[in-house]
Amino acid sequence: MNKWTRRAFISAGVVVGGGILVGVAMRPGNRIAGLQDAVAGDGETLVHAFIKIDQDNIVTVISPHSEMGQGAQTALAQMAAEELDADWEKVRIEEAPALGDYSTYTLGRGYLLKDVPLPGAVIPTIDGVMMRVSNALNAQITGGSLSIRATGQYGMRVAGAATKDMLKQAAADAWGVPIDQIETEKSMLLHRASSRTEPYATFATAAAEMTPSYNPRLKEIGDFSIIGQSVERQDIPGKVDGTAPFALDVRLPDMVYATTRRAPVFGGTVVQIDDTEARQMASVIDVITLPSDASEDMIGGYGPTGESVAVVADSYWTALQALETLTIEWDSKGLDSVTSETIFEKHASDLTAGTGREHDLSQGDIDAAFEGAPTVIEAEYRVPYLAHTTMEPPNATAHVTGAAAEIWVGCQNPLGFRRKIATALDMNEDQVTLNNTLMGGGFGRKSVPDWAVQAALISKAIEKPVQLIWSREEDVRQDYYRPASTSRFRAALNNSGNPQGWQNTYVNKQEPVEAPLIPYAVAAKDIGYIQSPSHVPWGAWRSVDESQHGFFTESFIDECAHAAGQDPYAYRAALLSDHPRMKAVLDKAAEAADWGTPLGEGRGRGIAVKESFGSIVAEVIEVTMINGDVRVDRVVAVIDAGVAITPDGIKAQVESGIIYALTAAIHGDITIEDGAVAQSNFYDYEMLRMSTAPRIETHIINSGHDIGGAGEPGTPPAAAALANAIFAATGTRARQLPLAKDVGFYV
Repeated sequence: MNKWTRRAFISAGVVVGGGILVGVAMRPGNRIAGLQDAVAGDGETLVHAFIKIDQDNIVTVISPHSEMGQGAQTALAQMAAEELDADWEKVRIEEAPALGDYSTYTLGRGYLLKDVPLPGAVIPTIDGVMMRVSNALNAQITGGSLSIRATGQYGMRVAGAATKDMLKQAAADAWGVPIDQIETEKSMLLHRASSRTEPYATFATAAAEMTPSYNPRLKEIGDFSIIGQSVERQDIPGKVDGTAPFALDVRLPDMVYATTRRAPVFGGTVVQIDDTEARQMASVIDVITLPSDASEDMIGGYGPTGESVAVVADSYWTALQALETLTIEWDSKGLDSVTSETIFEKHASDLTAGTGREHDLSQGDIDAAFEGAPTVIEAEYRVPYLAHTTMEPPNATAHVTGAAAEIWVGCQNPLGFRRKIATALDMNEDQVTLNNTLMGGGFGRKSVPDWAVQAALISKAIEKPVQLIWSREEDVRQDYYRPASTSRFRAALNNSGNPQGWQNTYVNKQEPVEAPLIPYAVAAKDIGYIQSPSHVPWGAWRSVDESQHGFFTESFIDECAHAAGQDPYAYRAALLSDHPRMKAVLDKAAEAADWGTPLGEGRGRGIAVKESFGSIVAEVIEVTMINGDVRVDRVVAVIDAGVAITPDGIKAQVESGIIYALTAAIHGDITIEDGAVAQSNFYDYEMLRMSTAPRIETHIINSGHDIGGAGEPGTPPAAAALANAIFAATGTRARQLPLAKDVGFYV
C-alpha cells in the first residue's frame, strides 16, 4: 500500500480546480449508531463517537491513538474536555477499538490538507471523505507527531464543542428556554434565570439522538482552563505499581509460547532444517517455517524480510533454548556479499553519477552563484542504519480458530495490523479481533505488523493460543531500520561570508518531503536527491528523515559560519530574517544557554535549530574534553509547538527525543556484514546510560501558532548541536555518525 502524500491525494480529485469537491451524501452524520454496543457499557451513553457519559456524570474520552509512553491520550482528553467544559476530575480515557469507525481520518485534515483553506460549509463533506479514505486504508495510526495537531485539533476539540452544543440544546428543549441562556461549567448545565442546574448525564440520551456539528465554534486561547495545564497522566500510576496491562501480561487458558529466527540475510529463505535435538526436548511442541513478509505500510516498513523458523514450547525460555539447537541452512539469494562499506560505496558512485537526480527545490541561478564566488566550501556527511530497540521487544498473543482470530498486541496501527493478519490467515477483516495494549515504546517500529502476523500463523498451525516473544537479538537483527544516508554539500559565500549559493544532493528520498529544505536566506538553492537502494528493509524511525537532515544541514551551516569567521549563532540569526518565529526560538536558546559567556579550556558549545512536524526546536549543547574524551554536560532546548497542551508532557517528550538522538549520534551503528546485521544486543548496540546523560533544560514558547508535534521535533537538532560543540572544543569537524567511531566519550 502506498503512503499518503498531499500531491497524490489532491490530484486524486478530492480537491480539484482550486475548489473542494462537495457532496452532502459524503457527510458523516451521526456516527454512533453502530458504536454504542462496541464501546459503551451499562449505564453509559455514547453521545459522540469520541465521548461517552455515564449515569454518574463521568465523561470518558475515547482515543483512536495508541499510548506508547508519549502521553498523547492525556493531551487528547484535555482538548476534548476543554471544549466540553468538563470537570477534569471526572474525565476518564479509553483507547478506541480496532474498528473502521475509529480510523484516524483527522490525519488527512492535519497533514494532507493542512494548508488548504476550507470554508465551514464543506468541512462535514471533507471529514466524510477522509473517514471513507482512512477506513478503506485501515489507517488507525499513531506516529508523525500527528495525534495532537491533527486528531486533537480536528477531532477532539470539535467533538468536545459539538457535544457541549448538543447537551445545551437538549437542556434548552427540556426547560423550554432559548439555548443561548444555557451555560456549561464543570460538566454541569445551568440556567441562571430559573436557578436550574443539572449534570450532563441528565441530557446525555437526548443529546445522543442529535447529529453533531463538524464545524462548531471553538474557544480562543485566552479562554482555556484545561489546555495548557500540566495535569496528571492516568496511565502513569499503573505503570509504577505494575498493574498497567501490556501485551506480555496476557494469559489465556492452554496458552503456549513461541520465539522465532528469521533469515539473517534479508530476503533469505530456508533450504533445510535439522531440528532433531529440539524435537527431542520434552517441552517442545513444534518447529514451524513461516513465510517471508514484504511489508509496505503507510507509516511502517518497506522492503522484503526473509522466511522464519519458529519454535513452540511450554515456556519462552524452553522455546529459546530449543531454537539455539537448530541447524538451519539459509539461501541468502546472492546478497551475502553486501556490507556497509559496499552500500556507502554505492552511495558515493551514485552521487557522483547523478543519474536520475530529482529536485526538492530549485531556486535562483545556482551556476551564477558559484561562478567567481570568493569562497566555496564543500563537505560530505553520512549516517548509518539505526535500529529502534524499544525497551519492550516485539511480542503478541494470538488465538486462531477455524472461524475467527483474536490478537493481543501493542501497536501503532491497530486497523492496519488487523488487515495484515486477516490477509495472512485468509480471513475477512471482521473475523479478526485486535486488542491493542499499552506499549513499552514504539518510535515507528511498532507500525509494522510482521511479528503479529507471525503469532497468528503459529497459532493457526498448532491450533492453540500462543504468545510469541522476540529475543533482543531478533529485534536488533530483524528491524525496519532508519536508512543509511550520504549527503553532499557545496556553498558559495560572498565577500561578507554569507551564503549566496547552496547545493545539496543526498541519497534516498523519504518522508517528510520538506526535511532537506533550509530556512536560511540564500538567493540560489539547488536541493535534490538520487535513489541508491539496498536490500536492507527500512522504516519510520523517530522524526523520520528529519533526524538525518537535521545533522546534515545544521552541521554544514555551522561550517559556513566558521568559514566566514563568524559566530555560529549570530550567523544563523542574521540569515533568519524571513522566519521571525524560528529566530525567536534560536534567540531564546542562545539566551538560556548563556551563549556569549566564555567557557573554559577544553570546553565547547554547539547550536542547531530545526523546524519539523509543525514545531520549531533549537538546542545548545555543552561539552568538556577530559583526557581526550568528550563528556556531554548540558543541553538547553527551546520548543515552540504553537500551544503547549500539556507543558510537562512536552518537556518530557523533548527530553526523550534528545536522549534518543544523543544515543544515536554517539553510539548508534547498525553495520551490515555478509549481507546481515552484525549487532545483536545492547553490549554491541549501545545506549546512552544514566551515568553519562547530560543535564537537560527545556523551555517552551507559546507563540499561538498552529499546534505542532512534541514526540518527534526534539530529535533532529541534537546530533548537529553535539558535533558542532565538539568542533568548538577541539577544532575537529565530525561529518559521520556515530561520533564514537572517531572520538572517545567519557564514561
